[in-house]
Amino acid sequence: MSRFFANRREAGRELADALAELDIEDPIVFALPRGGVPVGFQVARVLKAPLDILLVRKIGAPRHKEYGIGALVDGASPQVVIDEEHAEMVGATPEYIEEEVQRQLAEVERRRAAYGSSMANSPKGRNVIVVDDGIATGGTVKAALQALRKSGAAHIVLAVPVAPRSAINEMKELCDEVVCLTMPDPFYAVGARYDDFDQVEDSEVVELLAEAKQFTAPDKA
Repeated sequence: MSRFFANRREAGRELADALAELDIEDPIVFALPRGGVPVGFQVARVLKAPLDILLVRKIGAPRHKEYGIGALVDGASPQVVIDEEHAEMVGATPEYIEEEVQRQLAEVERRRAAYGSSMANSPKGRNVIVVDDGIATGGTVKAALQALRKSGAAHIVLAVPVAPRSAINEMKELCDEVVCLTMPDPFYAVGARYDDFDQVEDSEVVELLAEAKQFTAPDKA
C-alpha cells in the first residue's frame, strides 16, 4: 500500500523505526541538504547517532553548466565522480574538470560555513546511513553513494521515505542495504507523498545540526 507523510519530521520518525530494526552498529547519519536534514535529524535522534550533511555539487559541461558530467561530493576527503564517457563527448578536458572542481569546492566550503558544519565525521571504516526526503531521478544520491564508497565506508545504507522502484533498483548496486518506505506506481513526484513539503530554509538546517550534537554528547556527571 502506498503511504503518505504529514511532513518530513513524520517521515523521518517512520524511517528511523524501520532502520532501528536493522540494528546497525555505531552508525553515522549523512543527510543531503536541505530537504534530507529534517528527515535525517529524526533518524539520528532515534539511533543516537551523529548527524552530518553531505553536500553534492554538479560538475557541468563546458558552455552547458546545467548538463552534468559528474559531481563533487564533500567530506573529510572530498570525492569527485566523473562520467568519463559523457565528459569526453562534450569535450571536457582534465584542465576544465579540475577548474570546475576547485570552483565547486569553494562553494561547498561557503555552504558549510553557513551551516556551521565542519565535517568532523569521516565515513572511512564506518557504517553510514545516507538520508534524503525522497528520490526522483536519483542523480544526487547516486553521486553521494559512489563517493562514500570511494571514501572507504565499511557499510552503506540508503534510507529514504519515498522513491520510484526503478531508482531504488539502480541504487541497490551502489550500497549494501536500502530502506524505502513507499514506492508508488505510478510515481509523480516526491512532494506528492507529503501533505507539507515546503522548502527547508538554511536557518532550519543550522538549528537541527546544532541540536543533533546532543545525541552523541557524553552524559554529564
